[in-house]
Amino acid sequence: MDLLLGVFSAFGLSASAGLNAYIPLLAVAIISKFTNILNLNEPWDTLSNWWIIGILVVLSLVEFFADKIPAINHVNDAIQTIIRPVAGAIAFAASANVITEISPVFSLAMGLLVAGGVHAAKAVAVRPAVTATTGGVGNVFVSVAEDVVATVLSILAILIPIVAGILLSMFAAWVIWFFWRRANKRNAQSMAE
Repeated sequence: MDLLLGVFSAFGLSASAGLNAYIPLLAVAIISKFTNILNLNEPWDTLSNWWIIGILVVLSLVEFFADKIPAINHVNDAIQTIIRPVAGAIAFAASANVITEISPVFSLAMGLLVAGGVHAAKAVAVRPAVTATTGGVGNVFVSVAEDVVATVLSILAILIPIVAGILLSMFAAWVIWFFWRRANKRNAQSMAE
């Protein structure tokens, strides 16, 4: 059961990093620093260093405000295309290594893929659609929602990983259904023509 919880936690944190790079790392750092719930193994225990926590707080604030300002939010998303997958890789590897002995290379790769996939879906599908339909006005609300989801998912992934796993599974099923339905609609339209 510990292995499964560790995997749920790792996936939850890396998915959260796809929305906001610094929130899951900050959650891991703070919970590791102030509680016994999460004890990071080397080299990941560096996250609970005061300097790293301070840097993560500053970077979280910069990303929070940069993502709320029109035009700057697009530049921020472009920069985050590299940072979010890396943060997801670190979050996955740090949290997976707490409970399991999963290979660090495998952990980093999985975190990179999960966070990169979430970021790609957001940057390629969600944000452009919101920008196009609302003239950019809706991006602020979507950004706030992303920050809230990233925070809640990060905390759940650490404290109640089974809930995070269930939520992620439901989300994955919805994404698969959405794209399956979309493909079927296209096929039906092309057959009707």
